Amino acid sequence: MHEKTTFNLIKIHKSKWLFCFLILCITNLKAQQISSIEKIAAYGYSKRFSDSSASKKMQQQALELAKKRKNIDDEVICYSYLALTQRRLLHIKEFTRYADTAFILAEKTNKIRVKAFATLAMGALKSYIDDKPQALDYLLKSYSLFSKIKAHDQCAKIAADISYLFSPASPEKVQKYAQEAMEHAAKARDAESQLYARLAYGGYLTDKLESGYSNEWENTLDFLKNTVIIAEKKSFDIISKSNIGIAYVNLADLYSRGPKPINEEALLQNLGKATDIAKKYNIKIIYRSSIGLQGMYYSEKGDYAKAEMLFIEGIKYQLSLPYTDNYLLATFYNCLKEVAVKRNDYEAYYSYDTLYTKYNQLKYNETTQKLLQNADARFESSKKMERIKQLELENELEQQNKLLGYGIAGVLLIGLVFMFRSYYFRQRYYLKREEILKQEQTNSELKVQLMEKETIENLAARLSLERRLLRSQMDPHFIFNALGNIQSMILQKDTIPAVSYLNKFAKLTRQILEQSRQELIALHEEVETLKNYIELQQLRLNNSFEYAIVCDESVDDDILIPPLLIQPFIENAVEHGLKPKSKEEKGMLQINFTQQTDQKNLICTIKDNGIGLTASRKLKTKENHQSLSTTITHERLSKMQKDHPYAGFKVLERESENGKTGCIVIINIPIS
Repeated sequence: MHEKTTFNLIKIHKSKWLFCFLILCITNLKAQQISSIEKIAAYGYSKRFSDSSASKKMQQQALELAKKRKNIDDEVICYSYLALTQRRLLHIKEFTRYADTAFILAEKTNKIRVKAFATLAMGALKSYIDDKPQALDYLLKSYSLFSKIKAHDQCAKIAADISYLFSPASPEKVQKYAQEAMEHAAKARDAESQLYARLAYGGYLTDKLESGYSNEWENTLDFLKNTVIIAEKKSFDIISKSNIGIAYVNLADLYSRGPKPINEEALLQNLGKATDIAKKYNIKIIYRSSIGLQGMYYSEKGDYAKAEMLFIEGIKYQLSLPYTDNYLLATFYNCLKEVAVKRNDYEAYYSYDTLYTKYNQLKYNETTQKLLQNADARFESSKKMERIKQLELENELEQQNKLLGYGIAGVLLIGLVFMFRSYYFRQRYYLKREEILKQEQTNSELKVQLMEKETIENLAARLSLERRLLRSQMDPHFIFNALGNIQSMILQKDTIPAVSYLNKFAKLTRQILEQSRQELIALHEEVETLKNYIELQQLRLNNSFEYAIVCDESVDDDILIPPLLIQPFIENAVEHGLKPKSKEEKGMLQINFTQQTDQKNLICTIKDNGIGLTASRKLKTKENHQSLSTTITHERLSKMQKDHPYAGFKVLERESENGKTGCIVIINIPIS
């Protein structure tokens, strides 16, 4: 039919260019159709949850068939599917290798569908290694390419992933891409993409409730209910079973945060279904979320025995599996600790805390290893991009040399008279061009080496500083004395103060460990940590001093500052200023916060009426003491001065007031 239409057009208009245009259109249309090899790879990819071994084997067979037929387009798509499968299996090296191979091979083709798959795989890789800006660039490009060929199923999933990446920084873009995901899913009529899109849009509605739109809770509830109904009705057609579990968890979580009284039956019913899904398909994150929400609900309800039973059941189930999930075990033991505190069962608290410490350390080691792997993957990916540019320069050089040969042949045909002159000037031009390209190639290689050196040095310096920071945050003498005082209270049967201070000590320890891994925290969190620390120091020193923390009216307690910058100076003020002070006079520690909006600085002023700098230095000389925490704080503030020139601190002798001594510390802290 196409040939007949084309023939009639030629006959009517007698236009050869129109005939060529139609041929190109038909060729391009056929090029966008799904090949038999891609269908094999896609079917293998669909089995990644049910049978990962068979999934990889089928995709490898499709890849070998594409190589045998020397079809680069099918090779790229097979490599892309293999990369996405490795993401599901958490194999970072294979994931990186397949994604990079797909992206490099895609440069040799101009097919939209092929390039769309390659950029999708690369975007998924960047998202996996926490390179959000690069992930957004690749996914937006892939989304644009798939939109051109109207691949609505792929567009729905990619738009949903883009909305997650924009959250919570840009609510408008979250809404935009979540809505577009819903529109593409409706056109695709595919159960998998429909659930994927609805989860993204449901996430946007839930975030909107947290932003203050509580009057839309009923609308959000209806939307999540319909999502669960669709997931149950089309569960056979949905490959990603984890998404079904997420739908149940999201609905249960919304019930838990809804108006009182909570619909307990609906909450527990959805969590039970989520737990069944997690056990059946071995989905760790769904299992952790469902058991955790149930335990938290019973704990808040006051049924501590039921909450404890649920967490213990979760631990037993995890330990029965052939692998160990340290993150899940640490989470459950931490929940059991909180239940033990509420039940005043301190013996159980101690046993749970011992196991929590064990698995939490293992979890931290795994997290550190993953960070190193991600940093290495980012570096390798960047290095490969540089290699690609280098190869492009070499290809350009090769093309220039070919053009040189064609030029010489052309000159020979024109005549012997112009041959020498033309050859001389062209040869000179291309040799100079070759030297430039070789120099650029050399520069690229040096740049790769420099990137490798800088990446390793920066990573080593950062890890070293973080380890030293963690070691400096808790003084062993302070811990020993605080625990000794608490033990003394318990022996004297002062149970209530002892429990109060024990909770403060546990809370302080947890705050310092958590905040030391964060880049920024809110000011009110820092103040809360300081209060806990100072009150424990008061206990240790038999309430020999008082303290006051005052924030200026212009200071917003939600501003973000680097964590644990102020505590070392408080420690110095107590240890070297107030502690040596005569017992006849009451010590006083004052902390004031003011804000300089124009310089983006928070000024923290610490005053004490201790023995003063001069006397303190003499004691330090005798004790041969070196303040590690102050040194690290100085290093941290020095690193911040690149972006915030006002960052730093100074220590001054307090002016004598009625014969009193003391010290003043002024800290300029960058705020975000």
